[in-house]
Amino acid sequence: MKTATGVTVIANGRLIDGTGAVPVPDAAVVIRDGRIAYAGPVAGAPPAPPEASHIDARGGTILPGLVEAHFHPTYFAVAALEDLDLKYPVEYVTLLAAVNARRALECGYTAARSGGSLFNIDFWLKKAIENDLTPRGRAWRPAAVKSAA
Repeated sequence: MKTATGVTVIANGRLIDGTGAVPVPDAAVVIRDGRIAYAGPVAGAPPAPPEASHIDARGGTILPGLVEAHFHPTYFAVAALEDLDLKYPVEYVTLLAAVNARRALECGYTAARSGGSLFNIDFWLKKAIENDLTPRGRAWRPAAVKSAA
C-alpha cells in the first residue's frame, strides 16, 4: 500500500488524543508522508515546509487516527432488513462498498475492521485500496483544505 506524501497540518481545533488525557485547546496535528508525526499544542508543533497543505479545523475537534472497529462496507442506506446487501447484484454492491470506504475516510477514519461482507467484497476492497485502484489521500480532501500552491 502506498502512503500519502508530503506534509499536512491540521490546526485551529481542540485535540482529543484518545489516551484519556484532557483535551488540548489550540492544537495541531502534523501528518508527514501519511503518518502522524505530531499531535499536541500548536506552540510545540514542528515547523511545516512552505509546500505543506493546511486544514483549518475551524474551532472544532481534532481526533487523529480514528478506527472503525465494526465496519460493513457493503451496507448502504440500510433502514430495514431487506435493505442489506442482498437487495442489489454483487457488482453494484461492490461499487457501493467503494463509496462507503471513501465516506469513512472523509469522516476521519484512518482504519477499519470489517464486520463482514457477502461475496468477500471486503477482502477485495482492501486489495483495491492496497493497490491504489481507488481514489485516496489528496483526491479526497475536504473543501476546507487549502494548498500552499
